Amino acid sequence: MAESGEVVTYAELDARSNQLAQLLHERGLRFDDHIALYLENSPRFLEVCWAAQRSGLIYTAINYHLTPDEVAYIVADCDARAFITSAALGTSAPSLCAQLPESVTTRLAIGGDLPGFEPYEATVGAQPATPLAEELEGAAMLYSSGTTGRPKGVAHAHNRVPLGTPLPILEGFARLYGFTADTVYLSPAPLYHAAPLHFSMTVLRFGGTVVIMDRFDPLRAIELIERYRVTHSQWVPTMFIRLLKLPEAERRRYDLTSHRVAIHAAAPCPVPVKEQMIAWWGPIIYEYYSATEGIGATAITSQEWLAHKGSVGRPLGCTVSIVDDDSRELPLGEPGRIFFDSPNATPFAYYKDPDKTAGVRDARGRKTVGDIGYLDADGYLYLTDRKDFMIVSGGVNIYPQEIENVLVTHPQVADAAVFGIPNDEMGEEVKAVVQPLDMADAGPALEEALQDFCRRHLARYKCPRSIDFQAELPRAPTGKLYKRLLREKYWAGRKTRIGG
Repeated sequence: MAESGEVVTYAELDARSNQLAQLLHERGLRFDDHIALYLENSPRFLEVCWAAQRSGLIYTAINYHLTPDEVAYIVADCDARAFITSAALGTSAPSLCAQLPESVTTRLAIGGDLPGFEPYEATVGAQPATPLAEELEGAAMLYSSGTTGRPKGVAHAHNRVPLGTPLPILEGFARLYGFTADTVYLSPAPLYHAAPLHFSMTVLRFGGTVVIMDRFDPLRAIELIERYRVTHSQWVPTMFIRLLKLPEAERRRYDLTSHRVAIHAAAPCPVPVKEQMIAWWGPIIYEYYSATEGIGATAITSQEWLAHKGSVGRPLGCTVSIVDDDSRELPLGEPGRIFFDSPNATPFAYYKDPDKTAGVRDARGRKTVGDIGYLDADGYLYLTDRKDFMIVSGGVNIYPQEIENVLVTHPQVADAAVFGIPNDEMGEEVKAVVQPLDMADAGPALEEALQDFCRRHLARYKCPRSIDFQAELPRAPTGKLYKRLLREKYWAGRKTRIGG
């Protein structure tokens, strides 16, 4: 742990994860049952995940910025039978505890007493530190939202296989980036995100070392690279931007020669930012493009990127097709929906949502998450837009429909549109355009009232940074909102309609 310096050895991780696995088994959880964890980055986070991973359970890591209502929805939706949280997040515990479904019969709190929760350390510590009689691979089921506004669990096919059989896509990334027992991996992001969680778990499978930051700080990050002789790391473009804003003297103070692989993903990286990072760190920056759904991936090295600036790479163990709305393949250079054909990908479904699952597949079995892009003559993929106007701010996915659904419940709002607009540091920020019931109410007072209203119902990072008002939003007679017409003026002069 970067801040406290606490070290968890492999022997301790093995014993502690065994103890939690034993407790969950004693409480009746078996293969394919679900647990949920709502934790800050802490020494216990990966212990909880490994307990599930080694006992055939499905585990859902929940964003600790969410409101109690949002957390309770995910816990209920994923059918969790156990819920593990932290006293550090205890301000919302009484409200959250009351909202958890009765099926959550095991409720544990780490690091202190919380009403309605058993103390984690004492309860788990009473269990034997020996492995279960049958150790089976578990799996993560993380939540990704969509056009309905409510998040959905991304459930990959979970086969009854012995511990030691990781997902093929994770094995592929491990080979691609050279994870070994000598790897020292710096994780500067929240572990509830897919990439930090999966990379940390994968490095541990190979016997490497994971250095976890409680929260990202640019100067602290490069100091940690020197201190722990970090070999591998994973970032989002917002972190690069903050790193580049450090004074030159501070940037050059630390010895970064151990650093061999700096991986980035989750959001488009502005070309000038990536140019500066390669100039500073050298050609050690690797990018990939994928999704929580694991339907396919592309990858690109620094050398390739310098020859194809702005690209997210070539297909990795899959093929990419660019098609129009009629499923016709488009010529090189022409943007369309990005479809992956990945014969070796692990099948997935949106948990309890067959219609949404069916919607990602075309008649030929190819899959898409709705992003828009094009291929160049060398087979490199470029992203230009996102279907359904998903916003990526600081590497975090934000889905407008969820925010619109809140805004339109306000008594002074007739209609609302939410989308991303450019933000130099975060890539995009949340923008709302609202049609008031009475245009005479439009102004700073209503803007502030609506922002406060959103903060009461949504995690703060989802709330609009600013709100504009319009007498009437552009809708077709069918009710379809022409959101692109609203968004265009905020993106004027940009080559793409996504942050970066």
